[in-house]
Amino acid sequence: MKITSITAVPVSYRLPEGRTVTMGIGSTLKRDAVIVRVQTSEGITGYGEAHPGRSPGAIASLIHNTLAPLLVGMEATDVVGAWQRVHRMQLSSHGVGSGAALALSGIDIALWDIRGKAANMPLYALLGGSRRRVPAYAGGISLGYQPKESLAQEAAEYVERGYRALKLRIGDNPRDDIARVQHVRSALGDEVDILTDANTAYTMADVRRVLPVLEEIRAGWLEEPFACNDFASYREAAKVSALVPLAAGENHYTRFEFAQLLEAGAVKIWQPDLSKCGGITEGLRIAAIASAWRIPVNAHSSATTINHAATMHFLAAIENAGYYEACVSKFNPFRDLFGDIAQIGRDGCVQPPEGPGLGIAVDESVFAKYPLIDGPGYVVKF
Repeated sequence: MKITSITAVPVSYRLPEGRTVTMGIGSTLKRDAVIVRVQTSEGITGYGEAHPGRSPGAIASLIHNTLAPLLVGMEATDVVGAWQRVHRMQLSSHGVGSGAALALSGIDIALWDIRGKAANMPLYALLGGSRRRVPAYAGGISLGYQPKESLAQEAAEYVERGYRALKLRIGDNPRDDIARVQHVRSALGDEVDILTDANTAYTMADVRRVLPVLEEIRAGWLEEPFACNDFASYREAAKVSALVPLAAGENHYTRFEFAQLLEAGAVKIWQPDLSKCGGITEGLRIAAIASAWRIPVNAHSSATTINHAATMHFLAAIENAGYYEACVSKFNPFRDLFGDIAQIGRDGCVQPPEGPGLGIAVDESVFAKYPLIDGPGYVVKF
């Protein structure tokens, strides 16, 4: 079974007035995704999702004009061979680095979808897992910078729906961040796991002020206080608290960058995104490295049903799985583009779909509803 074509479809939607969420990386204007279709000589089609990297047209162009010519004609089941070919010709020499990792991620997910369909097995089973229930937290583009009272009210809504964990966006300023997290903890009580994400907006001085308070409220982690490549700051911040672990990984690409995280010794929660890190093939390698060091993998989620399904299958198949990041964004039509698959139970858990491959039916007619919108997805006040 040969790969006969690889197609990328960039899609976008603009947030309606009043639906903007502000966090450390800015205020949202729109969201993008790149859907990847891989067709085979036996008529099996697989679908993947590549993260847009804030430039969806560029990622789509890279897939069409650089990666597809490398891979068309290869065996569709040879995910390792496809990964190695792209690594050789893009990631390791004269390539576009992270852009190639994003593009490859979408192709790799589609190839695994094909493998599952060819074997008539759901992806979690193909990966050696079971359809077990995976704990989820309320995440996505939500719980941003807002008055503490409305933030607590929004958080309580998710708890009422069944979530036993949620993630607050910090990185605004230490004073307001502290007030928000303390108020939400007081409002929700002690049974809810509160996670925090600074979206790379903190300085070391901010961390020294905020981490002791995160200890007081028993936060589950502090995510991405610094830029992904600022290993020195991560090492220093890890000395501030022994009780609140640092988390990172959604902006790290391939197992080689996660190896750098391991060597730095500071990040104790790993968060690879399958649409960014190199796909399922590379996600499994990253999880294996983490497992050897007893590091839990709490995968980051991207925009659409495709990534969400892949992530649930992945977490159901690795031994060191932590939380699934459920998208509770007030407005995200991409989340349910191909069905409402992430239904939270009263136990605070989700399950991967049951069908072959990713277990979702992709209706390509919906692509026309979300044409590519050029321009930035976030506005930041400098």
